[in-house]
Amino acid sequence: MPGRIVNGLKTVGVNNPVFLLDEVDKLGKSLQGDPAAALLEVLDPEQNHSFTDHYLNVAFDLSQVLFIATANTTATIPPALLDRMEVLQVPGYTQEEKLEIAHRHLIPNQLEQHGLTPQQLHIPQDTTEDVISRYTREAGVRSLERKIGAICRAVAVKVAEGNRVLETSSSGQEPQQEDKAAPPEMPIVIDHVALKDILGPPLFDMEVSERLTLPGVALGLAWTPLGGEIMFVEASRMEGEGQLTLTGQLGDVMKESAHLAISWLRANAKTYQLTNLVGGPDPMEGTDIHLHFPAGAVTKDGPSAGVTIVTCLASLFSGRLVRSDVAMTGEITLRGLVLPVGGIKDKVLAAHRAGVKRVILPKRNEKDLEELPANVRADLDFVMTGNLDEVLNASFDGGFPGKSSVRSHPQLSSKL
Repeated sequence: MPGRIVNGLKTVGVNNPVFLLDEVDKLGKSLQGDPAAALLEVLDPEQNHSFTDHYLNVAFDLSQVLFIATANTTATIPPALLDRMEVLQVPGYTQEEKLEIAHRHLIPNQLEQHGLTPQQLHIPQDTTEDVISRYTREAGVRSLERKIGAICRAVAVKVAEGNRVLETSSSGQEPQQEDKAAPPEMPIVIDHVALKDILGPPLFDMEVSERLTLPGVALGLAWTPLGGEIMFVEASRMEGEGQLTLTGQLGDVMKESAHLAISWLRANAKTYQLTNLVGGPDPMEGTDIHLHFPAGAVTKDGPSAGVTIVTCLASLFSGRLVRSDVAMTGEITLRGLVLPVGGIKDKVLAAHRAGVKRVILPKRNEKDLEELPANVRADLDFVMTGNLDEVLNASFDGGFPGKSSVRSHPQLSSKL
């Protein structure tokens, strides 16, 4: 038989179709050969005008064909093959987008598949929000559709049982003992109690911004393939030999961010009046520091927790509480600069869901705010920062004054 590509051309009957190569990141090598190597010739515009199929053994022109490939990750695609593609990053749906998709498409589709009408089943918006946030954790809407299908099946059973009771009573027979439940009122509205009965207890808990009652706790923002999340960073200190302990399944980049934060704070300890346990000028002298990133079972990496670690440790060394309505993200340097990071849209939406009021972002990420919905931009106070001094001033009530702020504006006295 001809190969898949020539077979597809034969099916459509034209030489310029659109070809969809689905899940191109899951190609596997086998004894029959490497499909990625064959795709190199197919996708390269310099070569595919004379593609030779092993069945036809005649050169065929594929230069008019538009190839679209899909993949979940580019990490497993061979570099030579990736080099011949134009990569378009498609972000996961936000919670608001999932809500619209569910009510416009998924719910009507599932109602139709289960033989129900909107007059029989009504799913309010807050129930759908509950399903999205507490029963699914995904970038798309596949699990959400399955959960809505489960709700429809449970309601379809109730409707069918109600109809059976009505038929029995209308035929004049006495309904049996187990069937004499009254038919449900229409429409059946799915509230939070009904949701728990049908889908069981919630599978996921939303991290909600808690009141920070101790120094040494700060709120960061993290990006995952399933969307943004808020992340608490906790620090404590005890007498010791100046060691730093890091826990929470951290990657190398995150560990380096913690060491950067410690070095910057030690270098600027006098400026911000940071002290160790006995009031000495070096915060690490005779003191051990422990940094923890819950949840302990989730692997974490990336540079964007840098500003959160600095704020957390500054709170610990100064004994002051970080504002509980502030979340932050940004990479740091040894000079105290704040560098841009990725995933801003997902991170800000996670902060908004958690009830955060102020979000501290790198100044060079200001362009990413245009992607946010207008209602989110209106609800949040964005503080764009270029250095760690601005981060600390925005993170604490009344700012975080150091001697530098006094030095930078000296009182001028006239010499005349």
